[in-house]
Amino acid sequence: MSGSGRRGLGAAWRRRRPLRTRLALAVTAAVAFVAVVVCAAAFLVVRSALYRQLDLSLTQSARLAAQRNPGEAPGTLAGECRFLAAPACAEVVAADPAKDPRAPGLLPVDPAAREVADAARAPYYTNITVAGHPARMLTTDYAEGRALQVALRADTVESGIAEAARWLVLTAAAGVLLAAVLGYWVSRTGLAPVTRLTATAERIAATRDPRHRIELPPPGPSGREDEITRLAGSFNTMLGELEQSVTAQRRLVADASHELRTPLTALRTNAELLAKADRLTVAQRERASAALGRQLREVTGLVNDLIELARDEEPTPLVEQVRLDALVRHGVDAARAHWPAVEFRVRVARGAVVVPGVPARLSRLLSNLLDNAAKFSPAGLPVEVELAVVGTGPEVTVRDHGPGIAEQDLPYVFDRFYRAGAARALPGSGLGLAMARQIARAHGAELVAEPAPGGGALFRLTF
Repeated sequence: MSGSGRRGLGAAWRRRRPLRTRLALAVTAAVAFVAVVVCAAAFLVVRSALYRQLDLSLTQSARLAAQRNPGEAPGTLAGECRFLAAPACAEVVAADPAKDPRAPGLLPVDPAAREVADAARAPYYTNITVAGHPARMLTTDYAEGRALQVALRADTVESGIAEAARWLVLTAAAGVLLAAVLGYWVSRTGLAPVTRLTATAERIAATRDPRHRIELPPPGPSGREDEITRLAGSFNTMLGELEQSVTAQRRLVADASHELRTPLTALRTNAELLAKADRLTVAQRERASAALGRQLREVTGLVNDLIELARDEEPTPLVEQVRLDALVRHGVDAARAHWPAVEFRVRVARGAVVVPGVPARLSRLLSNLLDNAAKFSPAGLPVEVELAVVGTGPEVTVRDHGPGIAEQDLPYVFDRFYRAGAARALPGSGLGLAMARQIARAHGAELVAEPAPGGGALFRLTF
């Protein structure tokens, strides 16, 4: 199998494993790697220290043998190293093999030893076997044309190295096992919020109920939260927004169905009545036709308003720089034509006041405010419109001198289909102010309602 195929299988295997398993394996592998590297380094250090101690003993033994036996001919000086407790054995090696004694010595002689005897090579250490036992030998210079070989049994060193290796292997194995336990614990505790997040998401997907939330752990002593806890908190915030959106949609559908029921019933009644036109007089037919046309216009306006409210934001390609001063003047002129019995007074700040937005939508916002003010304005009292530039930006205010907004109605003025007691006998669908606030927020503005000084209502639009 090619390398790319193996990598593909490895990646597929990792994707099939749960995140908890992959995290546990990653932690185990990392800690196991460190444990193995540390134990291997410790083994090399122990081995080097034991051999260094043995080499020091060989150096001292060689110096002592050279002092006790100066100028000896090639041959064995001491051969007791076959015994564990015996001192070092020593032999003199000639550079010329022809000068070797007839009886071979206990220690092996290789060409490198001849080179040391001939002063062509530096002293060196080597591991050998003496009488079937491990030993370590030092070959060093001795006299002209001769070298001295000294050997010591290395059983204790080899056993010490073997014992250290066993303990280090056990330590590494215990470290790997501990790493596996810690990796599992870390993955289980560290990913607990993720597990709860996944379970909550699956429950929401199964029940389509966004009211579920992820349980968050209490903040630590420092008050700081880790990344996963912040992720769970953000997910809870998102669920809250989703719940509000779903609730608003359901309420809109319920309110729309309730508001549409009455005009649709009237439409059906008038349509059925006109279907029997041959039984009606001319005046009855005209009244039924007029009522049908009026109800069709009301239903059409209501449906258009609902479509407008269903939009969450303004289309970006339609956004342009809008002159508020010109928009206010045009809106007031249109309101005067629509409400000829109402006086409109307008004051506009000097100079061009420009904001980014969709002109048609901002015009709809202003016309809704003007229509609402004109609807509640008593005869002989004006509707006052003002465009000013305040510290926070452009501000448009629309004020009427009508009955004003009751304190208990003030929090609900911008709710969909909400109509105060004083407005229930007036025409309208109850969507105008809700649409106005939605358009304002889509343009980054804020629309508020408040009682006007001296009576009436004041709507303040701040960009």
